This record gives sequence, structure tokens and C-alpha cells, in this order.
Amino acid sequence: MLSSSHAVLVLVLWALVHAGPQTNFHPDMTDQELFWGADQYDFAVVLRAEGMECFWHFAHHGETFYLNFMVQWVTGVGHGRHLSVTVNAPSGLLMSTIDDAKGQISFEAAETGFYQMCFNNFHNRFGSLQVFLSFGVYYDGLQDPAKRKEEDKKKKEEISRDLNNTLGVIEHASHKVENYVFHMFRYYNFGRMKRSADHFLLLSNSQYVTWWSTALSLLIVTSGYLQLLFLKRLFVTKTSGEEQKPRC
Repeated sequence: MLSSSHAVLVLVLWALVHAGPQTNFHPDMTDQELFWGADQYDFAVVLRAEGMECFWHFAHHGETFYLNFMVQWVTGVGHGRHLSVTVNAPSGLLMSTIDDAKGQISFEAAETGFYQMCFNNFHNRFGSLQVFLSFGVYYDGLQDPAKRKEEDKKKKEEISRDLNNTLGVIEHASHKVENYVFHMFRYYNFGRMKRSADHFLLLSNSQYVTWWSTALSLLIVTSGYLQLLFLKRLFVTKTSGEEQKPRC
């Protein structure tokens, strides 16, 4: 049997062993809702009527966080294409909010952690909508200002000492071109989302016109038939004599 002092010591040691830093920021979230790393993600999600979906993406301090979204198609009665989008910092601070069918959000991460993106479909109460998302982080000058100035000074000294050294110039140009290509891909992706949304809108309008044309054609044929039937009933035919003509 353990004495009371030994039992207290065991409980203290057990608490010290199991008490540690919280590494899982969102234990109730799945890996599909938490996005780690610095890559970009492009996918579509369907929001039900008055539904809301939230995603989290990890970003370090100093990185640039961006989010592009666009509503592709809408179902239901109201056909409300507006979408309420909010982005919150790991501390809960509201970084940006947009209430529109499409939008772009970009800012420099002020703290390290998971940034929350919530998409709310409260405008459309009777139908769902599909949203195309493109978000991620990219690195654009992550060094401290003092360190950056020191490196720039060293580069200038190296260039002044050796004008024939073109390796640094080629490396700088390649990084610059890579950055331009990355931003070009972002704009291309947003244009692709816009084209897909226009395609779905065109299909929806085509179906709308087809159904209404069919309904109006049936209405015209039915009205003509009813008018003919009504006019026919106005004439009364007597069968008593063959010489008598129908009269109104």
C-alpha cells in the first residue's frame, strides 16, 4: 500500500509528464480543414442553404497571405450570389471581410499561427452555391530590415569590387522572374474562376429561357384550343329540319 505522501508525489509527477505545450491547435478539426505549409490550394466547395464552412491555413510572421474566391453557380429559388467571407488572425482579430460574389484578400501576416477563413451563405436561404477557392502564402522579403540592409550593402561592395561577377545578378533576376510568374499565375487562376462562373451562368440562363419558351408555347396552344372550343359552343345546331341553318 502507498502512503499519502507517495500518492501525492505520483500524482504530481504524472501531471508534470502529461502537462506540456499544446501542439494541436484545433484537435476537433480534420486534416482536410487544416492546411499546413506555404503551398497554394485551389478547389471548389458547395455551401448549403444558410450554411457556413471554415478552413484554416498556417502562416508565419512576415509572410503574405492571400485568398481569392468566386461563386460559380447557385441553385434554389432566390439565386442570391452574394457570399459573406471573413478572415481572422490566430488571436481572433478580424483581418478582412467581403460580402460579394467574388473577391480578393491579401495582407502580411503579423503573427504566426492558423488563419481562419469562413464562408457564410446566409444570403441564399433556399438554395446552395458552389464557390471556387484559391488561397495560400508566399515569401516576399522575409528578412529583418536591418539584416536586409546589411546584405544589400555587402552586395553593393561585392559588385563594386568585381564588376564581372554576374552570378548574383542572374540569381536576383531569376528570383524576380519567379515572383512575377507566381503573381501571373494568381491572376490567371482568378480569370479562370471568372470564366467558369460565366459558363455556369450561361447554362443557367439557357435552361431558364428554354423552360419559359416551352411553357409559353404550351400556354398559347392551350389558349387557342380553348378559344376555338368556346366559339364552337356559341353555335347551336337544330336537327329537326335539314333546311334550317345553324344560327347564333
